[in-house]
Amino acid sequence: MTFVVGEDCIKCKHTDCVEVCPVDCFYEGPNFLVIHPDECIDCALCEPECPVNAIFSEDELPDDQQVFLELNAELAEVWPNITEMKTPPADAEDWAGKPDKLQYLER
Repeated sequence: MTFVVGEDCIKCKHTDCVEVCPVDCFYEGPNFLVIHPDECIDCALCEPECPVNAIFSEDELPDDQQVFLELNAELAEVWPNITEMKTPPADAEDWAGKPDKLQYLER
């Protein structure tokens, strides 16, 4: 089992989750974070740290976000690892909770 970063992270990209991850399984893209499914140990520490509730246990991933399971696995193979908290984008709060953000995902 793994945890999955979902749509609400797009353009918000808070990194509070990265700070608590004991195995450094987060990877950073231009405007989104992902979790490497083969590195995640299912500790659940990251989920409550996300201020926009963008992290889900694989078995609790909403039906409309199932595509993010594959996206996390795919992008974790090409994006660099992130191990320290960073300042979120200046407009992160403007994007929090907005629907249909998948179209804004930058690879």
